[in-house]
Amino acid sequence: MRGTEDTVADQPELGLTPTPGPGQWLSPVRLWDEDARPAGPPAPPGTAYSTRGRAVARHLIQIHDHLRSELAGVRDLIRQVREGAVSAAGARSAINDMTMRQNDWALGAYCASYCSFVTGHHSLEDEAVFPHLRAAEDGLAPVMDRLADEHKIIHQVLTDVDRALVEHLRNPTDFTELEQAVELLTDTLLSHLAYEEAQLIGPLARHGFYRGQL
Repeated sequence: MRGTEDTVADQPELGLTPTPGPGQWLSPVRLWDEDARPAGPPAPPGTAYSTRGRAVARHLIQIHDHLRSELAGVRDLIRQVREGAVSAAGARSAINDMTMRQNDWALGAYCASYCSFVTGHHSLEDEAVFPHLRAAEDGLAPVMDRLADEHKIIHQVLTDVDRALVEHLRNPTDFTELEQAVELLTDTLLSHLAYEEAQLIGPLARHGFYRGQL
């Protein structure tokens, strides 16, 4: 499972390493072609990163680590449903309370943590961060478009997990659809987070989440 998340994997001048993708697919279903993902331009020659810029980029990785932790929680909830420790209804409730299940899950996650760091910023959404990066650096627009499209796809995958839990309530002995939905969620989310980190930690370290931050 190798895509453009590897094209900017080595960024020693930044001192950060994007988290790699999972390395293998769990689901036979493919919702996107990793090889078709655009890559942003390299950093301009001689770019120097400030301590604050590195902290901004590191924060993206930290938020993604939170989402990866939530994904592990989803998988554990399904295991508990199978073992009878949690009901499907209980699992639905727990998943719907997770950051990843909220509206605008990706940048909503940034907001949940980042707004405690930057006073007065209570919403960091696609309409704010992505346009800022588009304007700040030529050549990032294709990456922003692709990331926004993947956000929509992942939201649908999360909806499909919820639908599979509802179906499981009707047929509690059959875990096939539910496990397939969670495997697809695992593939898409881990792939997306790896790509987003690889493409955005550099631009975020250079320009911040919003104009005038750095």
